[in-house]
Amino acid sequence: MSAGPRPTVALALGGGSARGWAHIGVIRALEEAGVRIDMVCGTSIGALVGAVYAAGELDRFEQWVLGLGLREVAGFLDVGFGGGLLKGERLMAFFAEQYQDRLIEELKIPFAAVATSLRTGAEVWLRSGSTLRAVRASIALPGLFTPVVHQDAVLVDGGLVNPVPVSLARAMDADVVIAVDLSSDVLGRHLSQARPQDPPPAAERDDWLGKLQGRLAAIRPPPANDKPRVPDLLNVLATSINIMQVRIARSRLAGDPPELTISPRLAHLGLYEFHRAKEAIEEGREAVARAAYSLAMLTDPAK
Repeated sequence: MSAGPRPTVALALGGGSARGWAHIGVIRALEEAGVRIDMVCGTSIGALVGAVYAAGELDRFEQWVLGLGLREVAGFLDVGFGGGLLKGERLMAFFAEQYQDRLIEELKIPFAAVATSLRTGAEVWLRSGSTLRAVRASIALPGLFTPVVHQDAVLVDGGLVNPVPVSLARAMDADVVIAVDLSSDVLGRHLSQARPQDPPPAAERDDWLGKLQGRLAAIRPPPANDKPRVPDLLNVLATSINIMQVRIARSRLAGDPPELTISPRLAHLGLYEFHRAKEAIEEGREAVARAAYSLAMLTDPAK
């Protein structure tokens, strides 16, 4: 008797800024477990990693992120106040030089990215056209990266409306959706571990971000007694985004649950600590290991 056609499997990679390097570890572990990924979609950093994977460039990309240090991360920061603290042009120029900008329709694995219309609040699915442009729109974190003009829309980060894009994976006709949620453990953790009253050490202030944090800390009045300290601008922004994405993700995942959710535990990583790729990738692998039983039941129900 025929077992029937194999179900199609989609990865829905969630947003989470620097925590997104965990997606690399998740993909590696799934492949090693024998899971065949037929399509991938992503929000924000999930769109970036997903696009690289769909283009067949994950090996080279992983080596690059593992080599990122504070100075390398700072080199991609181009300050601009026209719609966000960063323009994002240096980062996109780098990717344009290193990776051929293919049409989404021509990628090795079907791919799609999520963005948000700044004018209407509508969720926008980017399933055709320039891959780089789709990724740039999906990672346009409000207040940090400038928005992207696409056709008649002004687009920002997809995490505003769909932090873990299970619904998009369903629309791509996936039978099985494996979602990667990077924000399941972040509420209250990022802010409580921050020490905004102290400027960063001098060795870490050679980058734009460190200098900005140092200046913000220097102009803040000292706390009175043991009252809660007021965090700096970047910590307020990071924590606010975390709250928003966690609440939206919980609601949407409850209404449209995936067959499996993988949840890396990376609350200790800050929004912009992209230089900590090694530990994020390792935690991605560990998250798959923790879900090993559910994964085995999903891929082989006979077990």
